[in-house]
Amino acid sequence: MPKTTFQDQIQEGIPNSLPEPKAYDSSINHAPKRKAILSSEEQKLALTNALRYFDKTHHKTLLPEFKNELDTYGRIYMYRFRPDYKIYARPIDEYPAKSKQAAAIMLMIQNNLDHAVAQHPHELITYGGNGGVFSNWAQYRLTMKYLSEMNDEQTLAMYSGHPMGLFPSHKDAPRVVVTNGMMIPNYSQPDDWEKFNALGVTQYGQMTAGSYMYIGPQGIVHGTTITVLNAFRKIKKSPKGNLFVTSGLGGMSGAQPKAGNIAGCITVCAEVNPKITQVRLDQGWIDEKITDLDQLVTRVRKAKEEKETISLAYLGNIVEVWEKFDQDNIHIDLGSDQTSLHNPWAGGYYPVGLSFDDANEIMSNDPDVFKAKVQESLRRHAQAVNKHTAKGTYFFDYGNAFLLEASRAGADIMAENGIDFKYSSYVQDIMGPMCFDYGFGPFRWVCASGKPEDLAKTDAIACAVLEDIKKNSPEEIQQQMEDNIQWIKGAQDNKLVVGSQARILYADTEGRMKIAQAFNDAIQKEDIGIVILGRDHHDVSGTDSPYRETSNIYDGSRFTADMAIQNVIGDSFRGATWVSIHNGGGVGWGEVINGGFGMVIDGSKDAERRLKSMLFWDVNNGISRRSWARNEGAVFAIKRAMENEPNLKVTLPNIVDDTLLATLQ
Repeated sequence: MPKTTFQDQIQEGIPNSLPEPKAYDSSINHAPKRKAILSSEEQKLALTNALRYFDKTHHKTLLPEFKNELDTYGRIYMYRFRPDYKIYARPIDEYPAKSKQAAAIMLMIQNNLDHAVAQHPHELITYGGNGGVFSNWAQYRLTMKYLSEMNDEQTLAMYSGHPMGLFPSHKDAPRVVVTNGMMIPNYSQPDDWEKFNALGVTQYGQMTAGSYMYIGPQGIVHGTTITVLNAFRKIKKSPKGNLFVTSGLGGMSGAQPKAGNIAGCITVCAEVNPKITQVRLDQGWIDEKITDLDQLVTRVRKAKEEKETISLAYLGNIVEVWEKFDQDNIHIDLGSDQTSLHNPWAGGYYPVGLSFDDANEIMSNDPDVFKAKVQESLRRHAQAVNKHTAKGTYFFDYGNAFLLEASRAGADIMAENGIDFKYSSYVQDIMGPMCFDYGFGPFRWVCASGKPEDLAKTDAIACAVLEDIKKNSPEEIQQQMEDNIQWIKGAQDNKLVVGSQARILYADTEGRMKIAQAFNDAIQKEDIGIVILGRDHHDVSGTDSPYRETSNIYDGSRFTADMAIQNVIGDSFRGATWVSIHNGGGVGWGEVINGGFGMVIDGSKDAERRLKSMLFWDVNNGISRRSWARNEGAVFAIKRAMENEPNLKVTLPNIVDDTLLATLQ
């Protein structure tokens, strides 16, 4: 008999009887076709790898079907095995599970694949064009089955989307350990991802996509709001009536116009994909959609004159916007870019001069020509930016590898020394010295009950905790405290929830621990249900990325990855419910190592013990590394941490007098 209920289908895993083939749904935003990179023998290997998930009796039926997917899409997604039930973050009690921790992980996996959250849900991609939760639907089904069977003395090992199996462990061990894309270094170039992902043996987990901790665009809305506010402070301007120009309206970048509205500026964001532009308009994440450049210029002039707070989407190429604004003397105060340039040859960046459809066709059928056009476009893009910065625009790289790929394309983007870029990354100038060095980063939580009233209660709890901490906070972190108190007070009004009942704010060690403890107390009193704690990988300690998260590390260690590896190991034995470590994320395959965690708190003494141990390490690991790199804010922060925790003893740097070095010949 076929399995009918949601719980039955979860527990069944890969069905014994083949489900009916699924029709391709053109109403869904699908991943672009990946380039054909496998030899004929490698194609056979990819098919053999895919068929090993299924009983031999089904191989004859599935082989031509999987071969067609590989030829048509460049990957084997196993569309036939997409579940019939709707995928979204259900209340935790609806999941068939022996372990509440396992049920929480199931909830978060489904949130990452919710059609309202995921960029390409049928391809199991959450954001960034290639940030996968799984590589195929068999992996999803098998993982959910394992989680439904798991007890609190087992750990599920996840190898780049593949559930290797349940292994005996103990109650304080992580329930799941996730690795994504952990390649041998010499096999970590972009074409290596294309090849080994097509073979079905690795995947690009992005950051929170492959670690089941994405909460929709809210996370990046908050980070972008903080970035835009601090960028205007840096140039000593009010956001009111001033212009921020950027591009991208996808899974992460789509948050930019919403953040611009919260910050209070005029935002122009270009996007070439008509479907996602319309989605953002329907969602209310942009105020107006404009398709004509002259009309855009007129509308921006009006917004400047009337000092409006408004977000405008231009359906077209960002290069055209920069060039048109230069031609018509529209002053840009802040400029950036958040297209997915970590993935430039497979849909992350679209070249100027081609329609969206034509670009997609060339991308899959003539990748060498497409690459040349992307690089030509990047050179034009950089040239247009340079004209504006000469007039006083403050341009920053938003961690999407724009400067890196533009430099590789031969664009005029290098500083006079020929080593550094002429523009800083937002971490170098803004988030690093203002936030990360002091331990402030994106702390987040999900109310596992699925109740909006629980989220409202946690907002109030977090706000009260932050306001109490602020009373005795040192001057160095007062601005961060004020920004985040203001954020949490307005969170409900800004209608930021997409998918799970989740919230994010920037907090340091003290804030995270005290908020988590207050949640645990409220759960113990049955005021709220179970809460799942986590964070973005883009944080103080989680990510080693020389062109983004660690770009303000100047002692030569920004190309090392010790911090991220130490972080995930330390979180594992200090009480995390699940942990993850990835190659790639944000700035590209082979360019970054990043990791994250999830922690279920249920009101118990065990949860209290774990949150105190793990959250302290999770932040101070990064502060200590930043302090050793001689970052002034981090030295201040780690000294303060040692005063508050007698068991913390960190090696501090001795500062060398620059005049002494100047005596060297």
